[in-house]
Formats: sequence, C-alpha cells, structure tokens
Amino acid sequence: MTDLARIGAIAVLLALTSNAGAQYLGNYSANRYDPNSTGNRFGAGNPYNPNSINNPYGQYGSPYGNRSANNPYATDAPKLYDNDGNYRGRLSSNPYDPDSVSNPYGRYGSPYSPDSINNKFGAGNPYSPDSPTNPYGQGLRIQGGDDD
Repeated sequence: MTDLARIGAIAVLLALTSNAGAQYLGNYSANRYDPNSTGNRFGAGNPYNPNSINNPYGQYGSPYGNRSANNPYATDAPKLYDNDGNYRGRLSSNPYDPDSVSNPYGRYGSPYSPDSINNKFGAGNPYSPDSPTNPYGQGLRIQGGDDD
C-alpha cells in the first residue's frame, strides 16, 4: 500500500468515526405519523423514551440538563442536520447561544436568516421535505451527546 493510499484510508476512517460519540435522537419534525418524528408521541417524541427531547426527566428533555433542548441555560444542546448533512444549529431554548434556534439574532434562530428554521422562506419553509414545520415531511435529524 502506498503512502497516499494509507493517508486516504486514514482520512476515511476518521470521517466515519468523527460522530462516534453522537447519538441519533430522532427527527425534529411536526409529522405526527413518522415514527422518527419528535411530533409523534408514540415514536421519537414519546415522553417516556429516555432519549426523547419531550421527556422532562431525560438528559435531552429536562429543564435542568446541560444537554437538554429545554434548558434555557444549556450549552451542549442537541445539534440539527438537514438531509444533505448541513448543520442547522442547536435545538436549544437558550436565547444567548449563537448557534441556538431560539436566538432571535443568531444565524440559526433569526426569522431573516436563510439558515434558520424560524424563516418560513428559508430552512423553515413548510413545503420543504426536511423542514421541521412540514406536517408530512421528514424534518431535521437530531444528534445529541457528542463531545466535540
């Protein structure tokens, strides 16, 4: 194996393991019928699921946990990604976190930013299949627990 091939193999291995600590939590979606949707109370949105953002006693749904989407002071909230793997911010109620979808002045929370799920003409377009506001779409993938 040449040095170039080894470097390529190492790069592929690093890319595959870069999200090794991340945990899939479902899709941030208004779809009540998709089992992976947080809008489905019998699927990923089940309040009894320990990893659900809707579980008030779980690490991702508690109003006190640092990894929680519902803690207004959380700094390690779950991350959102679209179907193409583009980062769409943190699913956080923290209005001061620059990456939070709840920061009205940030890139991912402003109603005027094209990257924001709060912009109905941008990433929050209700007709886009990966928009969290589309009641029949897939929504955004939620990744939690990564230690980056």
